[in-house]
Amino acid sequence: MKRIKSVEAWKTLLKKSDEQPFLLFKLSMTCISSVAAKKELQKLQTELPIYVVIVQLDRKVSKAVEEDLGVKHESPQLLILKDGRGIWQATHYHIKQSIVLDAIEEYV
Repeated sequence: MKRIKSVEAWKTLLKKSDEQPFLLFKLSMTCISSVAAKKELQKLQTELPIYVVIVQLDRKVSKAVEEDLGVKHESPQLLILKDGRGIWQATHYHIKQSIVLDAIEEYV
């Protein structure tokens, strides 16, 4: 997992999703469900890159994600990005390895 620390880095990744879909994981450092979701993602076997936005540290990035994708902010939140848009998302305890793998198979 690689952290997105700037709005510029986010915009670059969003453009690159035309060529390479990726997972975007938004989390809170103080939320128990974020910890559980992170553990699920650490077990995930996928070739898709996983990028992370830590909401407390990267508020501008989190806001840009919300605005660019037109998705309501949640934390934890996992999105699959492809072709410059969010094509799937899950939040809280729906971020499970099996659910994510099924979504990748269906949407990517």
